[in-house]
Amino acid sequence: MTTEQKVLRLSIAVTVLLAGAGILFGLLSGSFAIVFDGIYSLVDASMTMVTLLVSNLIAASTATLSTGGPRRGKLAERFTMGFWHLEPMVLGLNATLLMGAAIYALINAVGSLMAGGRDLAFDHAIVYAAVTVLVAAGMAVFATRANRTVRSDFLALDAKAWIMSAALTAALLVAFVFGHLIQGTRLQWMSPYIDPAALALVCLVVIPIPVGTMRRALADVLLVTPADLKRHVDAVASDIVGRHGFISYRAYVARVGRGRQIELFFIVPRGWPPRTLEVWDGIRDEVGAAIGGEGPDRWLTIVFTSDPEWAE
Repeated sequence: MTTEQKVLRLSIAVTVLLAGAGILFGLLSGSFAIVFDGIYSLVDASMTMVTLLVSNLIAASTATLSTGGPRRGKLAERFTMGFWHLEPMVLGLNATLLMGAAIYALINAVGSLMAGGRDLAFDHAIVYAAVTVLVAAGMAVFATRANRTVRSDFLALDAKAWIMSAALTAALLVAFVFGHLIQGTRLQWMSPYIDPAALALVCLVVIPIPVGTMRRALADVLLVTPADLKRHVDAVASDIVGRHGFISYRAYVARVGRGRQIELFFIVPRGWPPRTLEVWDGIRDEVGAAIGGEGPDRWLTIVFTSDPEWAE
């Protein structure tokens, strides 16, 4: 499991299995919290499938760019700038759907509490919750370790989703065990409220979690300039201007998913003696090496002009 695509495929398969088990055990036990957990997993699995598709497109596109080979196919012709822009769109949509599902479930949980709760078969619920906690924790550890090598935002989000799933299902497990223990005691009157109360608590925890991902995705979609990258590019460009005698420069920087798009315009004094293209290419190589991060996910354009209007 050394590639993003392989890890995502395994994650999809495990998520679908858990989702099916969650819906089945939820219906058998009468727990809407478990049914919600299964439906939540199905939504997550469907979005992970879309994520995998986008990941494959980005990998194929960047592989073509890195080898310098010709681009083939209608997709390559229609998306000559690559597929980086799809990544924040998918991450944002994923976060929005997960938050929407949690908000809907919270409303249902509150309604159930106001209606007097619901009866629950705690034995089925405990079995499902225990197995799910073990599987989710194992997948969280696996995805986290895999991402130490791959370093993907997609895998980081997937690992975070597994950690969240394990923690929330552990909370359900505690609630179900408590409900099972109070059967036949003076606290048994609380039993009908345990499932909707646990669901409401889970939803309150889940709803804020995707906010950070949504904010980052929105910033990428809107091409908000990353401050740290802009400072680095400005420092490199200023040094180049001083050492080569240029007048000034203009820098345009954006982060789109895993891609970094950098455009640099250097304003050259008018009337300079002509230089060979090899000399200008040498300066470009110097700038690229100073900026760093050379690879298929860096889109770097360097232009030399004596007319400032071309740089605006």
